[in-house]
Amino acid sequence: MSPSPSRPGNQTDGPERPFLVTHDEELERALRETLSQRVAVPHRLPVDPAGLALGRARRARRRRTVAGLTLASVVTALAAGGMTQLGGQADRPTTPTVVLGDPRGVVTLSAGPVAPDPADRPTPGEVDLVVAGVLVTATGQRYELGVGPVERAQRLPDHGGWLLTGAVTAAGRTLWVVPSGGEPRALLAGAEEIVLSPDGRQVVWRDDGRLFAAGIVAGQLIASVAGPAVDAVPVRVVGDRVLLRAAAEGGHLWWRWTPAAPPGVVAPNVLKVYGARPDGRLVAGVRVGGRNCLALLDTDLTPAVTRCDTTPAADGRGAVSPDGRWLLVNGRLAGSDGAILVDLAELTGTAPPPRNAGPVIGGEVVWTDTRHAAYVDRDGALARLRPDEVLAGKPATPTPVAGVGDGVRPVVVAGTG
Repeated sequence: MSPSPSRPGNQTDGPERPFLVTHDEELERALRETLSQRVAVPHRLPVDPAGLALGRARRARRRRTVAGLTLASVVTALAAGGMTQLGGQADRPTTPTVVLGDPRGVVTLSAGPVAPDPADRPTPGEVDLVVAGVLVTATGQRYELGVGPVERAQRLPDHGGWLLTGAVTAAGRTLWVVPSGGEPRALLAGAEEIVLSPDGRQVVWRDDGRLFAAGIVAGQLIASVAGPAVDAVPVRVVGDRVLLRAAAEGGHLWWRWTPAAPPGVVAPNVLKVYGARPDGRLVAGVRVGGRNCLALLDTDLTPAVTRCDTTPAADGRGAVSPDGRWLLVNGRLAGSDGAILVDLAELTGTAPPPRNAGPVIGGEVVWTDTRHAAYVDRDGALARLRPDEVLAGKPATPTPVAGVGDGVRPVVVAGTG
């Protein structure tokens, strides 16, 4: 066949392949190959239904938590209701009441909690309180916590918030961190016992019979250490050592904060340790014969000085002031039970005798500084005292706390000052 004059080159009148049909066939073949490859290789779905559901649940939970953490105004002075601020008025004969909210109901705001102003310092002697799931600070902030029963509470350093130790349950204890202006978050859960250092920078706990320790920085646990399995629970952090209370035979022993360090030898006659003095010696209740006495312990837990004319109560409630000068402790004085104030120079025989300081201590004793202490008595009232006033014959007068009753007891927050 000769080429057509109108078709230059090698083009012919009748193409050997129908180009339009072949193009469709090639497209179809390519499409089939692509689909078969996609079926053979699994690909991530552009929308994950499970992920969306979990995300919605997390957002809903976050909204509920933020709503529960709404900041409310604390009514510190309502003359018509006969209520006064936390500190009370010295020139009024009536007993002041600690006000945790408006008597007509809890006052809430629509916004979330606001971080307190670091310049807004509490009045000396004032303390933060936790009552029925509400944290009321000494400067007036109010937080709805929503974390369950709290047994101990402590401020974090540098206005970093609070650490809350939950009450013991069948599932163990929980340690919560509440950042200033943030939501509560669990740092530990299911621990048998939890103890914090006085500055809130270290935590030691026992879990499944084994000791653990870690630092606390920016609301996170860091540099955790796994210790030995022991039949003892942590009760106090002193520097790089942890004081343990032996569970079986009683007494106390040391564990140094390193993974391989075994616990020390048990001191069986040490009943309770109330705190430390600047020279490193511990103030403790010890057993001498059949009596409970006060003692200063050397670092190996042996008594250096013992005095038995002051009898601390068996419940072990009490604490040493930050400067190591005073001990506020439950005890018996002149045939009556109550809180007694002991000048620790007395243990060396150079101080006046102990004085009645107020009603029986029913919770943790908190020293806000060297001149102010606070605690909750057996009836759930707040007692605040100054050593100089106690020495002048003015023991603490309990202050009723609003919202207390039916098993609800206030918790005084350590580290307020």
